Amino acid sequence: MPTLPPAMLHRLAPFAPCFSRRVWRHALVLLAGTLLAPGRRTVAAALRAMGLAHGKRFERYHRVLSRDRWSGLAVGRALLGLLVAAFVPSGPLVVGVDETVERRRGAKIAAKGIYRDAVRSSHSHFVKASGLRWVCLMLLVPVPWARRTWALPFLTALAPSARYDREHGRRHKALTDWAGQLLLVVRRWWPDRPIVAVADATDAALEFLARCRSWPTPVTVVTRLRLDAALYAPAPPRRPHQNGRPRLKGERLPTPAATAADPATEWAPAPVADWYGRGLRAVEIVTDTAVWYHAGLPPVPVRWVLIRDPDGAFAPQALLCTDPAATPEQILGWFVQRWQLEVTFEEARRHLGVETQRQWSDRAIRRATPALLGLFSLVTPLARPHLAAAPRVRRAAWYRKPCPTFADALAVVRRQLWGHAAFRTSDRGGDVVKVPRAVIERLTEALCYAA
Repeated sequence: MPTLPPAMLHRLAPFAPCFSRRVWRHALVLLAGTLLAPGRRTVAAALRAMGLAHGKRFERYHRVLSRDRWSGLAVGRALLGLLVAAFVPSGPLVVGVDETVERRRGAKIAAKGIYRDAVRSSHSHFVKASGLRWVCLMLLVPVPWARRTWALPFLTALAPSARYDREHGRRHKALTDWAGQLLLVVRRWWPDRPIVAVADATDAALEFLARCRSWPTPVTVVTRLRLDAALYAPAPPRRPHQNGRPRLKGERLPTPAATAADPATEWAPAPVADWYGRGLRAVEIVTDTAVWYHAGLPPVPVRWVLIRDPDGAFAPQALLCTDPAATPEQILGWFVQRWQLEVTFEEARRHLGVETQRQWSDRAIRRATPALLGLFSLVTPLARPHLAAAPRVRRAAWYRKPCPTFADALAVVRRQLWGHAAFRTSDRGGDVVKVPRAVIERLTEALCYAA
């Protein structure tokens, strides 16, 4: 059976206890084959890349996804521990929360539904997609050799459609329910580290925000705020011997939209270091604390930040943070990292074959996509020692790229695999063919950068 380089096996050691010894050997083969295979990321393609196309017991590798017993939660916990140790050994854990639609068709894919495709849609163009909806948690970490923040997935859960839950007699969970459940798992894994969850407007729901604040060690949530949100002053203190239920809120405050339209509003300059990946951006902000409340829902103390562009390039935006003690600079710094989530989904589709796998059983479907998204995160620490020492960037005369991207990180890992002695396929009794080194380098680069 093919083996992996010793340095790579050492870094993968935290995942070994999640599998039995037999399943772990098969999982390593699938891991290396998936990294090396271009195009479709099927089990058959992984076996071909590993030179096992003529193996007689190929069904053992299919069973890793469809039948073998191992826990995705345990693998996610090991992956998060590896990422934290490599990139954020101290300080708060900034976790991105987002959902994506994986386009899949077929009668056997029972959990699929029809959803709005956020990646392919815009304000003027609405795109619907039939497929599977996944809720993903990503660790937002600064990558020194890339000179920007990367979103590294470590925990992904399938959010079935309402029709699937109704047909199977299950209670349908909204996206906020799935996000809260996943964040609670991470909170239990890391009870002593501050956790900041960066989400989009989908998670700007009072029930979700109140749930994250109600835990013994709360999770701070940063997300968008509706411009017409009902904001109130804090509830006044109770007078001695006062009857009735305690008040939940104080006097009504102006909405963010009214504050933005008021000519008397005093705006303060606030430069943002990395505004949606476009470098330094000068914006103006207004901030204050308030209580966000709606009848029948729990009140949530928040710090809101209203943002506008001095030149009017974009409409005013409002953000909220469930930690009123947070500063506006911290809130802006956390929120602008959110754009990396969609970048990760696109890179996973382009380079790791998400939406090309062909599993049909329910268990294999629930395991394949989280495994491919987790592979994005696994490649990053595997390539870190090589890119940090001597960054290898694929350049061309028509493409200026100063820093490595995920394609370069994947190519570095592939070079390690192709260069390992176990992957040499030369036959001792065969004829020796001399090939120019330049041709070998071009072939190696084509293999390492194949999508």
